[in-house]
Amino acid sequence: MPDSPPDPVGAFVPGPRAEIAGAPDGPLAGLGFAVKDLYDVAGWPTTYGNPDWERTHPVAAATAPCVAALLEAGASLRGKTRTVELAYGLTGENVWHGTPLNPAAPDRFPGGSSCGSAAAVAAGLVAFALGSDTAGSVRIPASYCGVFGIRPSWGAVNLAGACALGPSFDTAGWFAADAAVLARVGEVLLPDPAPACAGPLGPLLKAEEPWINAEPGTARALGRGMEAAEELLGRALQVTLAPEGLDQLYEHFRCAQAQEVWATLGSWIEATRPRLGPGVRERFEAAKAMEPARAAAARAFRRRFRARMEALLAGGAVLAYPTSPVPAPRLGIPLGEQNAIRERTIGVTAIAGFAGLPEVTLPVGRVEGAPVGLSLVAGAGRDRALLALAARLARALGLPG
Repeated sequence: MPDSPPDPVGAFVPGPRAEIAGAPDGPLAGLGFAVKDLYDVAGWPTTYGNPDWERTHPVAAATAPCVAALLEAGASLRGKTRTVELAYGLTGENVWHGTPLNPAAPDRFPGGSSCGSAAAVAAGLVAFALGSDTAGSVRIPASYCGVFGIRPSWGAVNLAGACALGPSFDTAGWFAADAAVLARVGEVLLPDPAPACAGPLGPLLKAEEPWINAEPGTARALGRGMEAAEELLGRALQVTLAPEGLDQLYEHFRCAQAQEVWATLGSWIEATRPRLGPGVRERFEAAKAMEPARAAAARAFRRRFRARMEALLAGGAVLAYPTSPVPAPRLGIPLGEQNAIRERTIGVTAIAGFAGLPEVTLPVGRVEGAPVGLSLVAGAGRDRALLALAARLARALGLPG
């Protein structure tokens, strides 16, 4: 392996780099990649963004299968990337390892929790990077940093050897600066589609609520992307996804996720009493205090919402809407403003999150110099077709890929 490349944006975990040469041949030969530091790499610690997690867990004895698959396909690992502590945050801040710089907007947050992976791709340090997405942790940093990102269908990619947050929401996503590379990684990690999911995608649906939720500048910046999508798939049909309102979608998602988060990590937190940074600490306290009745109501809503989305997208329809309602928030804004943006954002990311759907975000526009992404969402299991459509749209827009 060559010497580690410089890391001017602070994308990688501090200290020695986990570097492994990929197989000499394969579909990803010659590409360098990075992995979020919640995936195990044999012989290296998995810090999960927190020093007490690293202290209380052994060095990994085996490499996560999804990472191993990338190495076997010829890609070479260049290092492990920074993450928000325990993957529970959307800004990208980490008080222990440092917050990566957003290469596309240095005065703004990179987005989280897969902050380091997004920054590494945006800075050109690697061709692609593995992240994870529970509530938006690939989609939001991809939008903030101006790169392509995918949250695959829930369960499509093996998560053995990866630290869990909310297991019924967790997915293994990835970033690339090029739509073709995003799709090439999918050829390695994604299963072959079932016959029912192998057909062409269409029609195009314009989801009403996320467009209304977006700031006017964001909606305007993505207009060119919608026009190009309509040229590929025909005039968009406007649909309503959540008549209850995105605020209710956010609240149900928050409650359902919080109960899972505490069931997953609560025992370790109670036994270890780890040091947690601002925002992360409060979220875990809220997860611990989640009322069972509210979580049960959220799970019931999730079942209804998932059935609604399955019916809407069963024939191959594709949703299009702003990935995030706003560009990346500026560094140093108060915690209250961060939380307000978080709520407004998760109301949108919960659409695919609740229903287990694949979502690809494309770096289509800019607002005040900062990137904003356009999302395409398809029915569960249509990941490969969605990646192919994203590549077609990228070419139509003159984007890489």
